Amino acid sequence: MKTRFENGVIITGNKQNAWFKQGYMVIEDNKIVEIGDAEIEVGSSNAQYDQIIDLKGRWVMPGWVNTHGHAAMSLLRGYADDLPLKEWLEQKMWPMEGQFNADTVRAGTALAVVEMLKTGTTCFLDMYDHMSTVAKVVEESGIRAVLARGVIGLCPEEEQIRKLQEATQFALEWDHQANGRITTMMSPHAPYTCPPHYIQNIIEQAAKHQLPVHIHMSETAREVQQNVDDYGKRPVAHLRDLGVFELPTLVAHAVHVNEEEMDILQQYDVKVAHNPTSNLKLGSGIAPVPSYLKRGITVSLGTDSAASNNKLDMFQEARLAALIHKGAGEDPLAVPAEEALRMGTKWGAESVFLSQVGALEVGMEADFITINPNQAHLQPAHQPISHIIYSATGQDVEDVYVQGKQIVKNKECLFLDEERIIYEANQAFQKLNQV
Repeated sequence: MKTRFENGVIITGNKQNAWFKQGYMVIEDNKIVEIGDAEIEVGSSNAQYDQIIDLKGRWVMPGWVNTHGHAAMSLLRGYADDLPLKEWLEQKMWPMEGQFNADTVRAGTALAVVEMLKTGTTCFLDMYDHMSTVAKVVEESGIRAVLARGVIGLCPEEEQIRKLQEATQFALEWDHQANGRITTMMSPHAPYTCPPHYIQNIIEQAAKHQLPVHIHMSETAREVQQNVDDYGKRPVAHLRDLGVFELPTLVAHAVHVNEEEMDILQQYDVKVAHNPTSNLKLGSGIAPVPSYLKRGITVSLGTDSAASNNKLDMFQEARLAALIHKGAGEDPLAVPAEEALRMGTKWGAESVFLSQVGALEVGMEADFITINPNQAHLQPAHQPISHIIYSATGQDVEDVYVQGKQIVKNKECLFLDEERIIYEANQAFQKLNQV
């Protein structure tokens, strides 16, 4: 099947952030085989295509890559707002999550996937429990995902062993499943929830099976101090010395990191998932993203869970990432719109170790979204990249494609029953004993 998309504005998200005013794109066998500007196109014939789709002036961009989240926690959206992280986790989230089972996780994950798809996310990273259930939702929906069984080690040794076996088995069973849309990682939850020897055990399994690592790190100043009190080191040095950074690693948050620690992250090519909304809402602070970018450290964007955000709209994260660092550093050039776009697309894909998505280029898999620009807040339409970052929202997304297959059409999910999913999510929440 060879499909030509034409008569649209195509934002490639490539290294040059090129965009084509009279853009066209040809997809064959789920990959992009041609892309460019129709005004300078040579030798095209409509007879060579199985299907021609008129974009009617819509903007086309790479789908967003959400590099940190806990999808099932969408059930806890709006529950226990306005609390500091430690109290929020220990007194509210963990007691509620302790009641989750496979059905609960399915309900919450499906709700999150509907929201992400309809706001333009084509790939998300999920660190949680009951991950086979999560994988099945991914398989059904058509979205792309990087999945890991998040492991907390604050438990007896027998349970630690069981969790590690479960995480490893899941990673091996589901890696490169769903036509390659699912890849897997190993995920010790955080240095403050996993004893050092347990992190090493997880890393040994990751190394053995050549799997990347995802872990929370340095989200709050209190967490950093706790690490110093418990182990005599700040989290970055702690994880380095445990061998974590010897493997491809993505850390979530990295808010409280000093210059020496940035040197370590740069040396080991550690990727950083920046979660601006969650970090602000929980009062965790503002990550030193401009310093990361100046050092060439790869920074991507994550929503974290809907319980700490409370949306899963990557347009919001990109806009906030572009704005807060300008204000915090009193520097309007701190994170330009083009870099914010890369953080949510190309650098997002690099952060989850996917080379085939994140930009619209020949040879890449066709993960892309369309935006309706014929709205007052996106006009005059002379600067689409700027408008995507500073003006657009997830509500402007009309169509979503993954591997060249349409999974959202005119704002409706094609493979998920949204009405049923919303009903089941509300039913699942009602069954939880609120604390």
